[in-house]
Amino acid sequence: MTAPEVPVGGGAVAAVVSAGERTVAPAVPVGGGVASPLALPGGRPTRRRRLPGPVRAVLAVLVGAAVVVPLAGAVQPRTPAPPPAVLAPPTAATLDETYAAHRANAREAARMAERHGDRGRAAADRALARPERHLLAFDGRGNGLVTEVLGELAGADRVAVLVPGSDAGLDTYGRFRAAALALHERLTREAPAETRTAVVAWLGYETPGTVSTTVATTDRADRAAPGLRALTDDVRAVAGPRSRISLLCHSYGSVVCGRAAPGLGADDIVLLGSPGTGAGTAAELGTRARIWAARGADDWVEHVPHLGADLFGTTVGFGTDPVSPAFGARVFAAGDGGHSDYFAPGSTSLTNLARIVLGETGAVSHD
Repeated sequence: MTAPEVPVGGGAVAAVVSAGERTVAPAVPVGGGVASPLALPGGRPTRRRRLPGPVRAVLAVLVGAAVVVPLAGAVQPRTPAPPPAVLAPPTAATLDETYAAHRANAREAARMAERHGDRGRAAADRALARPERHLLAFDGRGNGLVTEVLGELAGADRVAVLVPGSDAGLDTYGRFRAAALALHERLTREAPAETRTAVVAWLGYETPGTVSTTVATTDRADRAAPGLRALTDDVRAVAGPRSRISLLCHSYGSVVCGRAAPGLGADDIVLLGSPGTGAGTAAELGTRARIWAARGADDWVEHVPHLGADLFGTTVGFGTDPVSPAFGARVFAAGDGGHSDYFAPGSTSLTNLARIVLGETGAVSHD
């Protein structure tokens, strides 16, 4: 992401509802997205507060703009790409064929982007089409979607799924992948000899823009939730029923994980730099998974007001702070890092994330 990030619930609301204070943070390269960079389906809002009239009026303008701005942007030419390959759900036996089909699609997307004159997108697509890349999914249209596996997923004992936040797309995918690579390297180094590990980088939904109103509502997360549930089911089918799956959800990605939580086949859900999940407590997420939360000491999300309001059929704000005692998550140490530092090599947060994924929960450090 090239533009600065506005710290509002994973996006834009803090600038409106904080006490006259507007903080601008740099773009964020992590899983949680690439940049700000990670409410229950059918559930009822929790701990909703009626906002003051002036605030509601400003938010109403922002929500209205969320409709107008995308329509205005729709007239811009988009880089062409083929439709994604249509395949049966992957299995351990068909995994190589799945990878090959999506690599072929990425190669064709690169050719189309090159002919269109979009050299940056063509380069990103060509990188994904390399023989060593393991793509569970690929869609080169629009901002682009991709799901990539690092390691050997078939028969993996421990699998981490990274869920990004705002401003993630094919053009910036390398930064999200760097977070997945850092975790994969740590797991490979620290896993016991008999424990097989894999990391899945899931850019499987249309992420909101950081400087937009969509990042302050649950709409994109609502649309993403079914895809995340399906991905988790596919991962378990390939890895095997005894595999343990941890979802690492950054920034707005934690809203996605919150929406997907009921019926989600994960063993651990980790909320990193989260503006909230839309639920009042961890128990209200309605999942059997253990819920973890962490926030770096220098993460601007600390200053995001934890509010929730229903306006014109959409939810603005994400409710209770996941690292607060009231939420009830297992809070762990993330060190002194900022919003982009949760997967930084050598960091406290990455150390603890690896321990959670490997099941070494007794070794996880706390502030």
